[in-house]
Amino acid sequence: MKPAWSVILFTTLAGAGQGLFLALVARDLFGGAPVAFVVCGAALALGLLAAGLVASFFHLGHPERAWRSAVMWRTSWLSREVIVLPLFMALVAAYGILHWMEWPEAALPVTVLATIACLALFVCTAMIYACLPFLQEWRTPLTVVNFLALGCASGLSAAAALAAWLHPPLASAYVAAALLVGAFAYLARLAALARNARLRPKSTLATAIGVKHPKIVQIAQGAMGGSFNTREFFHGRPREMVRAVRWSFLVLVFPLPALLLVAGGNSAAVLSGAFLAQYAGLLAERWYFFAEARHPQNLYYQAIA
Repeated sequence: MKPAWSVILFTTLAGAGQGLFLALVARDLFGGAPVAFVVCGAALALGLLAAGLVASFFHLGHPERAWRSAVMWRTSWLSREVIVLPLFMALVAAYGILHWMEWPEAALPVTVLATIACLALFVCTAMIYACLPFLQEWRTPLTVVNFLALGCASGLSAAAALAAWLHPPLASAYVAAALLVGAFAYLARLAALARNARLRPKSTLATAIGVKHPKIVQIAQGAMGGSFNTREFFHGRPREMVRAVRWSFLVLVFPLPALLLVAGGNSAAVLSGAFLAQYAGLLAERWYFFAEARHPQNLYYQAIA
């Protein structure tokens, strides 16, 4: 598949915002945090979600019709995502405002609802890809696990950096959580890579064009130029680049950030660098996630793809 940067930015930015919100909620469960830290964390989470939402609009041919994407909520995971995302953003905003006004009684039900919406958004986003039976690389529960775990890992890294800036005593707890969740996310992503490496195409050139013959050789695409199919369902990059992207995210998603998290202590600059390095790795990981998926239609368009 062809990676779309608008979708890559949306899924990584929104995932980091969701993970940061869950990190704030976890701190509420295990002990109170300073009001300034909670409010700034909620504002940063909301900013990441808003940035992701803006990026997603560049994926639309007619942004003015975006509201129509919600009408198929009964059957479409994309429609459900479109509904849950603004709801979650509104709840995060309410969460931050109520903590700023120091209304814990009112903040509790909002926190519960926002947490449910956050997890639902993770599921909706991941299921857009995991529900597609013809893309074997995505059709696995590991897709949902990876979206959730990688989002939480990046959110915890952001929380550690934010704590180092605003309330250093919290930083060590967030660093430990970021290392633990990051290690799990890394292992889950490695499991997905190992699974996908063993996959074999279910379709053949014969089934792709509906011709039952034991030996079929394609010598031309049958068209003078490219088309939507040849542009949107294949990334068009050489194998060397795809391998380089894979190795880059394998280094940046966890090993390098983990090294910085361990060595950084309570240094705000180092912990911020860990988050930025991890986010760069997430961009590479999400690009590879899309590029790795082999659409069956490329069996027919192999002469051009």
